[in-house]
Amino acid sequence: MSVTDPIADMLARIRNAHQALHDSLEMPLSKSKAAIAGILKDEGYITDYSIEDAKLVVKLKYSSGKPLVAGTKRISKPGRRVYVGVSDIPDVQNGLGICILSTSKGILDGYAARSENVGGELLCEIW
Repeated sequence: MSVTDPIADMLARIRNAHQALHDSLEMPLSKSKAAIAGILKDEGYITDYSIEDAKLVVKLKYSSGKPLVAGTKRISKPGRRVYVGVSDIPDVQNGLGICILSTSKGILDGYAARSENVGGELLCEIW
């Protein structure tokens, strides 16, 4: 089955698996999804991720039985791309969340994009 927006599909799968209190989930693999999973692991939102048989397997993380990902929001969509400069990178939930950007230096979170002094397409926000 073809998915129009694979990043939105990834965020929805993570949200649904968290609500059902699953330990892990799997989804079709792409380089951008693997890069986003790497950022989520580095920021502590998921335990780990791995690539198995052309699928991305994400191990979810909970704290006191509650998911660490409280919310997600897809910003740039296939019908409306949103680009930001380095000075316009948003603070998500007053610094309690992260934003993920697609830049000329790869897919980065907002803090790394500011330190690299690059802007780009604002993909999503996670808190």
